[in-house]
Amino acid sequence: MPATVEIRRAADRAVTTTPWLKSRHSFSFADYYDPANTHHGLLVVNNDDVVQPGTGFNTHPHRDMEIVTWVLQGELTHQDSAGNHGVIYPGLAQRMSAGSGILHSEKNDSTFAPVHFVQMWVVPDEAAVTPSYQQHEIDDELLGGGLVIIASGRPGHEAGITLHNRGAALHGARLQPGAAVELPDAPYLHVFVPRGEVTLEGLEVQGELHAGDAVRLTDSDGPRLTAGEPSEVLIWEMHAKLGDKAT
Repeated sequence: MPATVEIRRAADRAVTTTPWLKSRHSFSFADYYDPANTHHGLLVVNNDDVVQPGTGFNTHPHRDMEIVTWVLQGELTHQDSAGNHGVIYPGLAQRMSAGSGILHSEKNDSTFAPVHFVQMWVVPDEAAVTPSYQQHEIDDELLGGGLVIIASGRPGHEAGITLHNRGAALHGARLQPGAAVELPDAPYLHVFVPRGEVTLEGLEVQGELHAGDAVRLTDSDGPRLTAGEPSEVLIWEMHAKLGDKAT
């Protein structure tokens, strides 16, 4: 398969707006459906959400999905029907495996500050696994020194959070101006810039990525990112696409 690079700009995302929520969707989600934009590799949801104080998502169901939440600002309170409860804040990653079915709520319990977070979904290798929950703090110092594995199902990866998909791993980095990271070697990569500005280098298609921008890469060779200002990046490494078996 020839290498492809597709840059998706922040302004081109679909947006759901309510009095309490602003949610920007990288892929088809909820009332927004584009048959040409349902996933990349194994990633089916990349939502960039801001929830106002004292509000949030009431109890609702999920099944057969690995849901990873990464908070950028504020705090998000999680509660589910399996008895799990947690408060997620910047630097603390969370994974909920919906499996055979689970109910959960996500609330901003603050009385004054909004919560800003990115929620990402990948499909598990097997359906109807037992629902489960993990959260793990990623040390700020590590996040400042290059790519860190936030969550992974890849054999041989050491990650604080495990995924029920052997073909997927989520990396993160906080980069100071001039710092660079090489992207993982994988058939499918999804790079999302929740804040800051980075430059994509080492490919025929290159360019600056600003807050909210994403790039979808297939069979790319040797790309890297260099920060132009203090930045944060979330990178999915994927060794299969929907319907494939991971290798």
